[in-house]
Amino acid sequence: QKNKVRGAPYWVFINYQGKRKSICVCDKAAANRLASKIREGLKTGQVGMEVERPAPLFCQVAKDWIEVTVPATCKASTAEDYGLILRKHVLPVFKDKPVDQISRLDVKDFLLANLSGGYSASKVNHMKAVISGVMNRAVEAEIIPANPAHRLGKLFKQRDPRKSIKPFTREKLASLLTTYRDKYPRHYTLVLCLARTGMRLGEALALEWGDIDFEGRFIDVQRGLSRGRIETPKSGRGRRVDMSNQLAGAMRALRTARKREVLAKGWGEPPELVFVSSTGTPIDRGGFYNRVWLKALAAAGLSHRRIHDLRHTYASLLIQQGESLAYVRDQLGHHSIKLTVDTYGHLAPGGNRAAVDKLDDSGFVAHPSAPYTHPEAENADPPQKEMGQA
Repeated sequence: QKNKVRGAPYWVFINYQGKRKSICVCDKAAANRLASKIREGLKTGQVGMEVERPAPLFCQVAKDWIEVTVPATCKASTAEDYGLILRKHVLPVFKDKPVDQISRLDVKDFLLANLSGGYSASKVNHMKAVISGVMNRAVEAEIIPANPAHRLGKLFKQRDPRKSIKPFTREKLASLLTTYRDKYPRHYTLVLCLARTGMRLGEALALEWGDIDFEGRFIDVQRGLSRGRIETPKSGRGRRVDMSNQLAGAMRALRTARKREVLAKGWGEPPELVFVSSTGTPIDRGGFYNRVWLKALAAAGLSHRRIHDLRHTYASLLIQQGESLAYVRDQLGHHSIKLTVDTYGHLAPGGNRAAVDKLDDSGFVAHPSAPYTHPEAENADPPQKEMGQA
């Protein structure tokens, strides 16, 4: 008999020795298999009223996960990514398998095959997250005892985060900012904000005038713009970043210019967003990248860089001038100091040399032309030669 319960649309009813029992199963085929098994068992007396329910298929648990669990626990952009990966990569392989028949080796082989097929470690890691999320729901529903997507061993080579950053030098950054001021003045303050705060582009595009404290010279980063939607920042929580004098001055000038623009163009109320297009709408990040960012790099005579490299530039310049990694972590909004150290620790000027110099003896004086002599050995008697020794 069909039932409308999500994920278990069929019932199997058993009448045995005056007792009645009902079992809810996943689909019609599973219901027919179970009913046939029960009939055979009842004929031989080998099946009582306690009948094991067949496990649902992966696609059925996945449907509940993507429709119930993901929207309640993930950002909209993450939910969109998970849905695409589920449909395009995961379901074609696992959809018709009962969840209790998916082994750890099945999951690992699937991920390794995608790595060998040319997908990046990041992409494959997202595939793993999708499978793990579905199987976690099966664990929570007490369908399976453990998640086969856990404890898979080493799948990916350890990525060195330092290789992915290409910060601008101070001189090249100054050249880029000059180009924006002279040739792309509408976007000058936006690029200056990215370079002087380390904010992500989405965070800057979602910045509102109420987030800026001109007296305290700081910005409250409370949201980000992603795929046309306003969400919390990537870390999941807000943070406060300091404003330099140059940035604070540019922001004041932009606020004054915006008031004149509102009157000239008849917008009525000034936009709440700090950075907007010439029509007062939110800036499209794809359009900004293609029509402004790439052209400005070329005009400044600079090689290709990502917009995100302004964030790396901000961090690297702070560290090179001696600021603490803890301060950089707080400004960037990293969830841990480890991420900051792994990414930028190598930029600390002379950090390792200063550390090992502290191990030297207090009486040591460096001299380029003389070998080092331990202070306690300066007045020691010369070593006696042993008999027969030259």
